[in-house]
Amino acid sequence: MVPDLAKLRGDFPILDQKVNGKPLIYFDNAATSQRPIPVIERIDEFSRHTNANIHRANHYLANKTTEAFEASRETVRRYINAAEAAEVIFTSGTTESINLVARSFGEAFVTAGDEVIVTEMEHHANIVPWQMMCERQGAILKVLPFKDNGELCIELLDNLITEKTRIIAVTHVSNTLGTINSIAEIILKAHLKNVPVLIDGAQAVPHFMIDVQALGCDFYTFSGHKIYGPTGIGVLYGKRKWLDLMPPFLGGGEMIDRVTFAKTTYNQLPYKFEAGTPNYVGAIGLAEAIKYVSGLDKQAICGYEHDLLTVATQRLKQIEGLKIYGEAPSKTGVICFNIEGIHPFDLGTLLDQLGIAVRTGRLCADPVMDHFGVENMVRASFAFYNTFNEIEAFYKALIRLKAMF
Repeated sequence: MVPDLAKLRGDFPILDQKVNGKPLIYFDNAATSQRPIPVIERIDEFSRHTNANIHRANHYLANKTTEAFEASRETVRRYINAAEAAEVIFTSGTTESINLVARSFGEAFVTAGDEVIVTEMEHHANIVPWQMMCERQGAILKVLPFKDNGELCIELLDNLITEKTRIIAVTHVSNTLGTINSIAEIILKAHLKNVPVLIDGAQAVPHFMIDVQALGCDFYTFSGHKIYGPTGIGVLYGKRKWLDLMPPFLGGGEMIDRVTFAKTTYNQLPYKFEAGTPNYVGAIGLAEAIKYVSGLDKQAICGYEHDLLTVATQRLKQIEGLKIYGEAPSKTGVICFNIEGIHPFDLGTLLDQLGIAVRTGRLCADPVMDHFGVENMVRASFAFYNTFNEIEAFYKALIRLKAMF
């Protein structure tokens, strides 16, 4: 068990409220996690006392803000164990991070007839940018499928990689299936054929520690709002050897070295990829969120979240007509399901009337829906501030609602 669960929940004031007259049960953490008091207070304190634009002026507030922003970059670097702070680029989120690599890497290294590999379980944000890049460059998108239990068919990867493969993009953890993919194995297979790998870590970073150097990945992306931080801020980690060779993604502001009408030169890393005024308030909030989770007992948290998943899976399987999608042996606290005879939208609406927040729809993963031949799913996703009592209430609510149909 996680020690002081009541204290941990107390750090998240949004959980202490009623929705439609019922205690809030927040099971939509895979979409956005909630923010603890230290993050809320840090953003408020900074906005009240320090706010100024960065890397421009030389007055007191500007200097303090710049220092806080760059300290946030160092906090991220330590958390993911990047080799240097220059390999940490702040973006608006995972989606922009992937788009940045697809655009810039594609422009530098992909030509007509080349190939890019993604997987069947990817979030749209790790499919569409690569499709767009393939259309621009005349490249071919290839897909690594997954099995019905939610595991990737990694045994097919060796034959899928060819001499024309330029990059592989794969999610660390599926946002629908909850599958924790064997990233290290995928990276090893790719690197044996000199193919770089981008990892979509949006669903992984909230649940376990990431060491990009140990993984050996070439790019790693994640979003602040998935790891108890603010929205509108994200991270792209990239190995310097790639980032140095990639052209800028956007133009203007901090990415500039010298501008003339004859020629413009670009700033050094990481600023080459941080055009305009970055979301420095978001970066500072993200750093505070990282400090918060770094202070937790990660092993205990992971064990507790696994127990939540186990109990929830056991209870939901007791409901006749309920089908769970994705039961890989290694997965995070995500359960996607449908109940026979009940439309997911109806179920989500009725659960909300009971104070239970879940996600319904296609979950930004159309290929996953197509794989299982369904139009929509219901997703319940857990965080360390959820409880076994909430899971029991969820189970009883589903039993009650099923009886209505």
